[in-house]
Amino acid sequence: MAVFHGSKVKMFSLTSNKKLASDIADYIGIPITNCEVTHFADGEININIPETVRGHKVFVIQSTCAPVNEHIMELLIMIDALKRASAREINIIMPYYGYSRQDRKAKARQPISAKLVADLLQTAGSTRVLCMDLHAAQIQGFFNIPIDNFRSLPIIAEYIKNKNLSDIVVVSPDHGGVARARSLADVLGAPIAIIDKTRPEPNVAEVMNIIGSVKNKTCIIIDDMIDTAGSITAAAYALKAAGAINLIACCTHPLLSGKAVELLKKAPISEVICTDTVELTEDKKFDKLVQLSVAKLLGQGIINIIDDQGVSTLFQ
Repeated sequence: MAVFHGSKVKMFSLTSNKKLASDIADYIGIPITNCEVTHFADGEININIPETVRGHKVFVIQSTCAPVNEHIMELLIMIDALKRASAREINIIMPYYGYSRQDRKAKARQPISAKLVADLLQTAGSTRVLCMDLHAAQIQGFFNIPIDNFRSLPIIAEYIKNKNLSDIVVVSPDHGGVARARSLADVLGAPIAIIDKTRPEPNVAEVMNIIGSVKNKTCIIIDDMIDTAGSITAAAYALKAAGAINLIACCTHPLLSGKAVELLKKAPISEVICTDTVELTEDKKFDKLVQLSVAKLLGQGIINIIDDQGVSTLFQ
């Protein structure tokens, strides 16, 4: 049993991001408690927790990245097991929130899957959720339990500031990311530009116009995630054609699905900066990629929660 600052605490890592979980545990100084995740012959998930969790503050680390459905179901079953084992608190550390892009009805008869995931987490028995850079901040309103939306901006901004770049302009790859671009631009003391684009279908982007001056500038394109890399590379080619001299892409969640790595390698981008909210396999790592750790940020958030302290100062 781990006792941290007078509280009985246990930390668990499921299968999606064990490296980040280990780094968080090392920062806090609490070991990862073993849990057994197995599958029946037909693919059903089974979880066994060998140690008692009765009366404990429990933290479960699980990004719901690909395979998304597998990782979400794994997490829900774990929450159910902890609830039935009389855990005092079930805190979910979900660095990447799967289904977050489906946060509203864009067309008639579409689901709001981000709300469904929130309902599932609450119904299963979670008492708090910690995420990193939700696709839309209003997802927090889908929960009736405490949810903290941590930001990677301080980590990315510090890395960029240490590069001592000049003539910077921060670029939002779409209208929805303007607030994110503005936040980074304010830290760097730089102007912003906006890519006006359309989406004829999911994961397909077409650049229509560039709002703002980018000629002879170092453009820092920032988004919350890079999935198929269609938006970010389309923006890069458009910015290069408009006279940008250096292009750097930033995101929190490097999903890198399909041909994303191939597209990013070919694009006129000098560096791709991301965080480790998603654990990357070796085939998704390449020379341009720089992965920054969020372990200390999430670890300090966990410490503050254990100590019943606020976490808002960690977002600055």
